[in-house]
Amino acid sequence: MQRENFRTRLETAPLVCDGAMGTALYAKGVMVNRCFDELNLSNPELVQSVHGDYLAVGVDMLETNTYGANRFKLDPHGFADRVRDINEQGAAIARGALSATDSAVLVAGAMGPLGRPIAPIGTISEEAAHETFRLQAEGLAAGGVDVVLLETFSDLRELALAIQAVRSLSTKMPIVAQMTFGEDGSTPLGAKPEHVARKLTELDVDVVGANCSVGPELMLQVIERLGTATNLPLSVQPNAGLPEVVEGRVIYLSSPEYMAHYAKRFLRAGAVIIGGCCGTTPAHIGAMVGVVRGLGPARTPVEVNVREEERPQKEPVPRQEKSRLAKSLGRKFVVSVEMDPPKGADPGLFLEKAQWLKDSEVDFLNIGDGPRASARMSALSFAVLLEQQVGVETILHYQCRDRNLIGIQSDLLGAQALGLRNVLAVTGDPPKLGNYPYATAVFDVDSVGLVKVLSRLNHGLDLAANPLGPALPFHIGVGVNPGAIDFEAELRKFEQKVEAGAEYCLTQPVYEPRYLERFLDATKANRIPVLVGILPLVSSRNAEFLHNEVPGMAVPQDVRERLAKASTKDKAQQVGVEIARDALRAARDLVDGAYVMPPFNRFELALEVVRGII
Repeated sequence: MQRENFRTRLETAPLVCDGAMGTALYAKGVMVNRCFDELNLSNPELVQSVHGDYLAVGVDMLETNTYGANRFKLDPHGFADRVRDINEQGAAIARGALSATDSAVLVAGAMGPLGRPIAPIGTISEEAAHETFRLQAEGLAAGGVDVVLLETFSDLRELALAIQAVRSLSTKMPIVAQMTFGEDGSTPLGAKPEHVARKLTELDVDVVGANCSVGPELMLQVIERLGTATNLPLSVQPNAGLPEVVEGRVIYLSSPEYMAHYAKRFLRAGAVIIGGCCGTTPAHIGAMVGVVRGLGPARTPVEVNVREEERPQKEPVPRQEKSRLAKSLGRKFVVSVEMDPPKGADPGLFLEKAQWLKDSEVDFLNIGDGPRASARMSALSFAVLLEQQVGVETILHYQCRDRNLIGIQSDLLGAQALGLRNVLAVTGDPPKLGNYPYATAVFDVDSVGLVKVLSRLNHGLDLAANPLGPALPFHIGVGVNPGAIDFEAELRKFEQKVEAGAEYCLTQPVYEPRYLERFLDATKANRIPVLVGILPLVSSRNAEFLHNEVPGMAVPQDVRERLAKASTKDKAQQVGVEIARDALRAARDLVDGAYVMPPFNRFELALEVVRGII
């Protein structure tokens, strides 16, 4: 697998890796004094049965049974001359465990430390260590691994040698680099997570992470600290708690439910690869799979591509003719205010508020679609009510969580018939974040796929390339986060949206102008009109909640500190408005409009923010 493809895969959805191989083999009767790695040669069926157990619970990535398959660890068992054979066969066994239905599952070549310290602490030279790691990597590559997973390293210098060895073999092989941390939050040699993250970011790896040694609670703290010092994706594979010896057997006490609970927290901390280490079983990993699947898009999104020769030629409606918003962008600075649909069936009060906003010269209203995975009045229905009864043009947020491709097309055709033109294509918050955590998430497509659907309709086609009549005039918008932690990944996703047909974008709330300026500078070649997101905060608690618990939101520390210093609720609210006004002033001459998100439907705050600036 190419590194670019691997990165793209991580951007699509989190991956669940398998759990402990040694624990599983031990449970199947293999004694602890046996060379587990050599089983690849003497009992490949047993090793493959472990892979099969993990595949049965729905993992996205299998680790090869090669963690200790280097010359120094194999030597005491008499297999030092079989390094390449054991690694190549380990990769082949994992690859052979996959069926046609598992075609999306990746095979990760597991490589651990040498088991003996390198010089000057030990006697192994750096050259010998490099040669040993390279030989192991050669075997894994020959066996067909997709990724190399370097895990449970305690010495940064040794891990760096392993990375260099893999890179000397291939510059295109994805590398996941994981270190082990103790209960004090440091590696056995005393390195802090922040230091580890910075050093690994300087090396040529694709993912930085932690595994082994501790259970989920302490590992969460480590991952959070790693994330503060790197923009690379994060991986985490904790033990199932700390082991205890019960009647002569090593028992790990963390339950599958407990591991699943922490899987949710790992995702919120930014981890994109989640698995298990010592003590974790298929039951643990299966529970984690359920959580990860509920919190993100399906691992195999539905493709919406149609061959060009099958597409009847229909000229799309020029953008400026699609809606009042489309005509206004670039000619005046527009203001849109977000209004979530009511939780009940009576829209009366909201219609009154909408009329007040319109009379106060707000240009457009953004209509959220089930934000925070909540059950509310249909956003589409509410938008129609606003346009027909208030006469205000809306920007309909439309998300992929609750609809399959058939429902999406039906909804959009109906929206067009009812006069809705501006659509913001969003993936949608997963059910696990709302009041219905066990609701089924569909996610046939993500936001990029939804833009493709809308673009098809704008060419007068459905997804099967069936003509629908005239080209439809959907004005296609997308979201973007200028302050994303992985800014390069955000740019790649934005470019995909523009290529798919996006015509304007709304940003996540911006509090620091430098992030907006960086985004605008980086997207000159793909420039589409931009509405900057402005969210007036009302309290320190509000800021902390948005920062820590709402996907895609980041409130800078200095902003949170300013709110925390406010002595009363009223003063905190005024500080929040001032911060929002400062952000709007800074963005005023850079973008095409503002998208104001009043918290808790405090629409008066939206007007206070724009008053005198717009």
